[in-house]
Amino acid sequence: MGSLEEAGSMNGGSANVEGNGASLRESNGDGVIRDTLMEVEEEEKVKPGLKEPKTNGRVMAPPSATFCQENGNDNNSKRRKPPLPLEVGTRVLCRWRDDKLHPVKVIERRKLTSGPDDYQYYVHYTEFNRRLDEWVRLDQLELDSVETDADEKVEEKAGNLKMTRHQKRKIDETHVEEGHEDFDAASLREHEEFTKRKCDLKHPPGDEIYRNGSLSMFEVDGKKNKIYGQNLCYLAKLFLDHKTLYYDVDLFLFYILCECDDRGCHMVGYFSKEKHSEEGYNLACILTLPPYQRKGYGKFLIAFSYELSKKEGKVGTPERPLSDLGLLSYRGYWTRILLDILKKHRGNVSIKELSDMTAIKTEDVISTLQSLELIQYRKGQHVICADPKLLERHLKAAGRGGLDVDASKLIWTPYKEQGN
Repeated sequence: MGSLEEAGSMNGGSANVEGNGASLRESNGDGVIRDTLMEVEEEEKVKPGLKEPKTNGRVMAPPSATFCQENGNDNNSKRRKPPLPLEVGTRVLCRWRDDKLHPVKVIERRKLTSGPDDYQYYVHYTEFNRRLDEWVRLDQLELDSVETDADEKVEEKAGNLKMTRHQKRKIDETHVEEGHEDFDAASLREHEEFTKRKCDLKHPPGDEIYRNGSLSMFEVDGKKNKIYGQNLCYLAKLFLDHKTLYYDVDLFLFYILCECDDRGCHMVGYFSKEKHSEEGYNLACILTLPPYQRKGYGKFLIAFSYELSKKEGKVGTPERPLSDLGLLSYRGYWTRILLDILKKHRGNVSIKELSDMTAIKTEDVISTLQSLELIQYRKGQHVICADPKLLERHLKAAGRGGLDVDASKLIWTPYKEQGN
């Protein structure tokens, strides 16, 4: 973005007004300059008497209106005809599945075989989570809404090209990389044997605190295994756009869920929690790796975090704010757990007792029951209204609960009792 002085000196639509508008210069051609000056003179003539000047039956617009109209039309013409294919980084409106236009940013593009100018664009909907990023066709994009100015793009691109060439020359002068193109097959194999490094670990570092069949859970201290914790956060950043924790892992514990076989323990997901949370959070970040999703592991991780809270003798809640999918997952877990207890006790249980039995924070208990219309506010307190038929209907709608956590297989001591 240039300064005001730079903007005032640009060609094409710049203007300079001196005095009381006696002189108006535009860089749109000599004819436009003369016509505009004549209009200014005519306007000055009619000021004392407030009479309309003689214009041969033609109503003349004020110079400012003429100027804005001409430049507005010029800008509109630029917006209507953006250069194709669209550059990566372009912002435009895209028609989504709801048949409404939403702002997007072009992340990538790929050529189609149907024509020389046919491209598909991979876009990010700036209003939504990155999981909704997708490939779209050109006809889904509202080309009139392209925000990037063509001239500005050219200048920015030229500057980047100059910087790239300068950086490349600097790198070439200070660093010459030795290639492998002169190696024969035997020499290349020998080189690989000396340089390759294999990971000898068969499982995550830390302590195994749970094993049930082929599933294992490992507790990793971010302070004792700092590099591993940081790399785990970087891995999560690939799938969680809002992930911000990278370096300060000393204050966190990581719980790694693994599938085990004869080759070792393979991570399928994890969650992290603060060692000491003043807000009572029992979970800070949760991730199930994409190849292992829809297997119940996410629900298992949520349930496991509450089993740890029960061991600690505390009620817990996930760190806020929750994403839309996170809230959906937690609401499903809370619904199943609370409905099971209400069904067994036939509704004869208080909200405080529900919280103590499940380690779910009372605010989460109340919000969940309110969403199910199972709670009412009477005489200054919340009262649970548990109709058996309504409970059964809600249980069917909640679906299956995923993998169960066998608390008897959990061998774990809360962090505060470890003396660290």
